[in-house]
Amino acid sequence: MSCALLTALLLASTPAPKPTAASDARAVHEAAIVVDGHMDTPQRFLDEGFDFGSNTPLTEGHVDLGKARAGNLGAVFFSIWIDPREHAGRHAHRALALIDAVHRQIERHPDQMVLALSAQDIVDARSGPQKKLATLMGVEGGHAIEDDLGVLRAFHRLGVRYMTLTWSNTNGWADASGDIDNPKVKHHGGLTPFGKEVVREMNRLGMLVDISHVSDATFFDAVKVSRAPVIASHSSARALTRSPRNLTDEMLRAVAANRGVVMVNFFSAFIDEEFRKGTAAQASARDAAVAAALAKLRKADAGLQLRAATAVEREWSSRLKRPPLKSLIDHIDHIAKVAGVDHVGLGSDFDGISSTPEGIDSAADLPRITEALLARGYSSEQVHKILGGNLLRAFREAERVSQQLRAEQAPR
Repeated sequence: MSCALLTALLLASTPAPKPTAASDARAVHEAAIVVDGHMDTPQRFLDEGFDFGSNTPLTEGHVDLGKARAGNLGAVFFSIWIDPREHAGRHAHRALALIDAVHRQIERHPDQMVLALSAQDIVDARSGPQKKLATLMGVEGGHAIEDDLGVLRAFHRLGVRYMTLTWSNTNGWADASGDIDNPKVKHHGGLTPFGKEVVREMNRLGMLVDISHVSDATFFDAVKVSRAPVIASHSSARALTRSPRNLTDEMLRAVAANRGVVMVNFFSAFIDEEFRKGTAAQASARDAAVAAALAKLRKADAGLQLRAATAVEREWSSRLKRPPLKSLIDHIDHIAKVAGVDHVGLGSDFDGISSTPEGIDSAADLPRITEALLARGYSSEQVHKILGGNLLRAFREAERVSQQLRAEQAPR
């Protein structure tokens, strides 16, 4: 018998290596449509001139196209966030500039990115041989519409598919959680009559109502008024971490009753109580350090100012011990148990936060979440729901409600 034939027979009779838990988890992850409900990268596009196609060092950001591919990220909602003070009087103008910056990235990388306007667009983007990144946008903060439903409709025509009713600031028609205890701020007790009209018009347009950042009263008003599922694009569980940005168990159950989705935020201060306390203790000194850094760059361009502020915030966060990955998984698990596994998703807040749990340094690390959920006993079907299936279901339901409402009523 020839040596080559003997070798072939031996190889044929040798059993294939058994798949490991890690390889099984990777297969589950690769088969999912992974949707991230909130990333703040558009500021980098606009102010830094950042090219999403460049594979930047980790310290430069949480996500680019290379990291997205490595983590099998299938769809992302880019945040259109407008600093309410810095851009006072020009909120809509700044929003338009950020929206344009997202569109320009899609135009620059048409082989890897595609504008998604519907749930089906997300599925289609991932079904082709290229598996393009389905690119969506969400306006973060209702002050961006400048109290004008026409501006809201214009944003929708440009591709915006959700709006966070408030950012950390209370606006003219909705209270925020960020300043709810500030006696100098005029509050409304939730949504004003116009605020309720905003929610109704969002329902008619098919724009998801996002209740991250809002006060508790605004939350319950929004859930009561909305005929379509609401989302929390980047919020976690208050029962585990006592940040007002997180949702109470009562709120989690209300989201479930509304058929909505809570998309867990990865920020260390929102998923770990000790880190939250440490961040709160640092607040005054950290804010002063950021202000001092920006004061030195008053005449510098916006990109340099953004990088400087981000570097200072990350340096202060690095003084605190990063929470373990377990902290993030605990929040997903808690929401799944309280609201149900059909009502939890992922909203990393990448490129908008200064600290993430151990093991999650960028979008490339998303498979570790799948591995951890499987280790806790979640089935592959349940994991697929958490990774993106639940958001797709809520999005489709919002589109169905929109079709019904458009047949019933004209624009407000």
